Amino acid sequence: MEQKTFDPDGVGVDNGTYFGLPFDPETAELVLVSAPWDVTVSYGAGTAYAPDAIIEASTQLDFHDPLAPGAWRRGIATADVDYALQESSQRLRVDASRVIDHLEGGGSPDDEYVVRKLRRVNEGCAAMNANIEEQASRWLDAGKTVGLVGGDHSTPYGLIRALGRRHASFGILHIDAHCDLREAYEGFEYSHASIMFNVLRDVPQVSRLVQVGVRDFSAGEAARAASDARISTFDDLSLAGAAFDGVTWSEQCRKIVAALPDEVYVSFDIDGLSFENCPHTGTPVSGGLTFNQAVWLLAEVVRSGRRIIGFDMVEVTPASDDRIDAITGARILWKLCGLTLRSHAENPQR
Repeated sequence: MEQKTFDPDGVGVDNGTYFGLPFDPETAELVLVSAPWDVTVSYGAGTAYAPDAIIEASTQLDFHDPLAPGAWRRGIATADVDYALQESSQRLRVDASRVIDHLEGGGSPDDEYVVRKLRRVNEGCAAMNANIEEQASRWLDAGKTVGLVGGDHSTPYGLIRALGRRHASFGILHIDAHCDLREAYEGFEYSHASIMFNVLRDVPQVSRLVQVGVRDFSAGEAARAASDARISTFDDLSLAGAAFDGVTWSEQCRKIVAALPDEVYVSFDIDGLSFENCPHTGTPVSGGLTFNQAVWLLAEVVRSGRRIIGFDMVEVTPASDDRIDAITGARILWKLCGLTLRSHAENPQR
């Protein structure tokens, strides 16, 4: 469908793109890269199928957004999905599952059987990271803003690395139920539970990590967060406690955003939301932000004069008999796209 014949008030078009939009990556301002990958998930699997499920669900939403009116007209395009990643994920998931089963059964991590499988998985995950970094770099070099749709939370690593090569300094707003600060969780160097540990270690341009809604983390992660001056943690219980004491969500959002630098990358794990929004996500945790709380926080980033340089939407796990996860993921993705483009219009690159 050509842009000149596209009717934003018409029936959603199932054309294989996010939101059924008619833009191509060469002319759009924002390009969405897909990462159908879930090799290292430690509980429920299936998020490798999220990009297709979100594409399908996204054609059912309407385009008017009071927080970013008309922003989509700047161009939101879908890069070709590399389904070879999904095929590789399926193969490596077998090895990863056997490692997890072995460890959960009390087996030794030094068992040669486990070491061989870990080596294969780690090499495959490194190749995936290189693939995503190459895809992201192609579009960044063309002057595009890039958003990533996972896949598990290991998948944004390549995009964040690519941004680190092009920005002197930026912060990450991390919405999640988990801190993801474990080093090589379960022996997987690029575990979904290790993404923020890896980013802080490998991307020195990340000057701040602001974590919001976390509510399930280890003592080691808590100690790491407390000892690293780059990390600010707004855990779920503390946010709820402040609300109980009469602090408005707007006030809390302003405090959260004040911890971020001028340029911001948003990493949005859907399990940062309350359970009814994502009942099938791989590692669900009671509590969490409401949909509107999350959206208000994202909007506050833009209202504050900050610029969103990229983002990811991860850990959506579609279910055959329930579409709510994909629906929520599509709508958060829409807000991320719109608010990112609005931030560019209101806060030009310095």
